[in-house]
Amino acid sequence: MTQSISARLREAIAQHAQAGRTAIAGPAPVTYAELGRLIDGYAAGIRDWGIERGAKVGLIAPKSVAAIAAYFGAMQAGACVCFIEPGLAPEAVAEQAKTVGMGYLVVDESLIDRFAERSPRTPSVRGLKNLNTDDAFIDDGLGIDDSAMLLFTSGSTGRPKGVVLRHGSLICNADGVLCHTGTNPRDRLLHVMPLYHTNGVNNQLIVPFLAGASLILHDRFKPETVIESLRNDGPTYMTGVPTIYARMLPHLGPGERFPTLRFLRCGSAPITPTLHQQIEAAFGVPLLVSYGLSEATCTSTMNPPEHRKIGTIGTVLSGQTVRLFDPVTNVEAAQGSEGEIRISGPALMAGYLGSTEQPIVDGWLRTGDLGRFDADGFLSITGRIKDVIIRGGENISPALIERHLTTHPAVRDCCVVGAPDADLGEVPVAFVVLKEGERLDEPALKAFVKGSLARIYVPAEIRRIDVLPTNSVGKTDRKALRNVLAIEPQH
Repeated sequence: MTQSISARLREAIAQHAQAGRTAIAGPAPVTYAELGRLIDGYAAGIRDWGIERGAKVGLIAPKSVAAIAAYFGAMQAGACVCFIEPGLAPEAVAEQAKTVGMGYLVVDESLIDRFAERSPRTPSVRGLKNLNTDDAFIDDGLGIDDSAMLLFTSGSTGRPKGVVLRHGSLICNADGVLCHTGTNPRDRLLHVMPLYHTNGVNNQLIVPFLAGASLILHDRFKPETVIESLRNDGPTYMTGVPTIYARMLPHLGPGERFPTLRFLRCGSAPITPTLHQQIEAAFGVPLLVSYGLSEATCTSTMNPPEHRKIGTIGTVLSGQTVRLFDPVTNVEAAQGSEGEIRISGPALMAGYLGSTEQPIVDGWLRTGDLGRFDADGFLSITGRIKDVIIRGGENISPALIERHLTTHPAVRDCCVVGAPDADLGEVPVAFVVLKEGERLDEPALKAFVKGSLARIYVPAEIRRIDVLPTNSVGKTDRKALRNVLAIEPQH
């Protein structure tokens, strides 16, 4: 039995190369043999750079064959590697690197000028193409407990934290997804999600490469181009968030069908049964909803292709344990009762970097989500303990917006909660308490947020409130504010 995901991938890629399979489809297809050589070459280039086992390496590049090969090359050389969002400003990248102790950055040549000005504290930077060599290298000493992958998440604090995943974590996730979905060499995955998202790598690179499937790469999601790809490129499945599918619906022809498509996968954000049914009716194939967290690698429950249940997040993947507990007493919930979803097993992260927070207690990851199992073992989410707002699959920290808004000279206090949205699932809405004599200038406050934070953090609406509601212990009652929004008509 192999002891690292890199060794597993190398063996699988060699087998698929021998069978003459295509790894990346498209106008310039890449065979598994070519992909294997590229990964080996990048692994040698990473090691020649002086990067040692366990070193943190960031990769900033558009979605491309070279970026994918460099990523797995760095992992094969023993690095703990991380795709970083290409649109992040250099200062934000520097903050992330400092948080996790990242000393190296591989940057696509089209973006490298942004990192020309360096201070002694910023990571060492190399161009993507320059790292590729004609040699090969694999760290044969890698084991399941070695660090393999780094992901960034802000959670409820708004500050970046590094999630460290081990080789054994990636193996556990991949084996569970392969068993649940039956992914095989006849599959062609339409890859539309970003690589800096855990699903974009774990379920949409590692799983299909192990299975010998082909990928159809789209650097950015555009409804029209993705639908054209469904029509012309013969994918058998794709994965997205609810917003992606909702935005594709208006572009589909009446009764249009895609003969090669066998299912769609959906995760990362809640989906309403109504939207679920609309998507299945429009595409004519099952929509398989799944659930997971970066802290547990990627996916912990998934609806199986042959038997999905609308309104659920599926059954537990092999290799993982998911149980429900009373979040206050920590007693396991009775069968059929609601409880906090907690996850255990090899898929759990090694821990956070840049945070003292520890959501893994006694071997259980406390997700902050509430759920209920039915008699067939299908899990449904019934609520969230967390305050994080999930907008179109992206996690938004209310605390980050609140901290910024309260620095505005007109604002005394504020609370940000998620409001239901037909397109994005949830959007942030800010309730502000203004200082005496101030009046609400909503456009100015939105511009103030936009001036310092990313576009997704700008509240969809900012409302004036005389006083924030509080609960029995004096904390701001977010639930009361969410209830106000939930009972209002949706536009």
